[in-house]
Amino acid sequence: MNKNRYCVIMAGGIGSRFWPLSREERPKQFIDVMGVGRTFIQLTFDRFAPMIPPENFLVVTSQRYKSLVLEQLPELNESQVLCEPMRRNTAPCIAYAIHRIASVNPSAVVTFTPADHLILKQTEFEKVISDSMDFAENNDVLVTVGVTPTRPETGYGYIQKGEALRGDDSLHRVKLFTEKPDLKMAEVFVSTGEFLWNSGIFVWSVPSIIKAFERFQPEIETLFADGADHYLTDREQEYIDSIYPECPNISIDYGIMEHADNVCVRCADLGWSDIGTWGSLYAMADKDATGNVTGGKTGNMLLSDVKGSIIKLSEGKRAIIDGLDGYILIEGGDTLLVCRRSREQDIRTWVDMINNDGHEK
Repeated sequence: MNKNRYCVIMAGGIGSRFWPLSREERPKQFIDVMGVGRTFIQLTFDRFAPMIPPENFLVVTSQRYKSLVLEQLPELNESQVLCEPMRRNTAPCIAYAIHRIASVNPSAVVTFTPADHLILKQTEFEKVISDSMDFAENNDVLVTVGVTPTRPETGYGYIQKGEALRGDDSLHRVKLFTEKPDLKMAEVFVSTGEFLWNSGIFVWSVPSIIKAFERFQPEIETLFADGADHYLTDREQEYIDSIYPECPNISIDYGIMEHADNVCVRCADLGWSDIGTWGSLYAMADKDATGNVTGGKTGNMLLSDVKGSIIKLSEGKRAIIDGLDGYILIEGGDTLLVCRRSREQDIRTWVDMINNDGHEK
């Protein structure tokens, strides 16, 4: 196994769109949403474990989730969990991890991945990541993984392919990044064959991404570069806590990828979904004869004239459900959510209302 290769799992989100199963004290990356016996962060670790030595993993998360990370990933030690004092989007998160890695291996090649995505084609995934890391190791490039779209999805960002960089059509320069389009534009994107879904998985060498930060985000770069003497010492957390409030709240896409001229996309068909909402879980999950998703655990529920719905109950809870068509019904602890699948975009608003009224618990 190549000791020069690293994986950084970004696991700081609060997963509000998966409420009430996902709560601030235990967000979706730490939950077995798929009902397979492994949480999202565990599945992410499993996905990279054949390619990355266990000591070369880092997880960037909130201080409040550090114990959850160590509980669910016993392969890691405390020094491999980097704690952000506040959420500042992906650019500061990536800068922190890169400078920590640079302090021990300034020529490393690193893959950054969200903690909560689903990938069904493991063999193809390993091929794509290994190929991307090979290319990033030997070229001054910033690689992003683009997924072949299967439908005109309005919930994902898109990447337009530019010039092909080799004959097999698997690697292209990036012509354009586009944020979530409306349905009409998404249909155009898919019909052209020029666009890929933006998976949020990035691959680059330490020198290449630091050079990009120096050019496009010098404020962030200076903050983390100045901490070189603090990394892997008992002063590291104090230093990170002191500089994070000074970091702009900006994503790596807006901050660097949309401006750099050495960005390329590795095209892939991975059976990928970001599983960002109950609706995306419904789209990917196995369904029964009437189009319901129940996670295979139907012994604790009686369904009558129910179709096109996603239903999840806590262990030991029972329910009789009649006459639902196209609903989300989720029971999480002390809370029951019942809403139409077409209204799931309102879940985040409802959660904010509950929090603002002081009823979050």
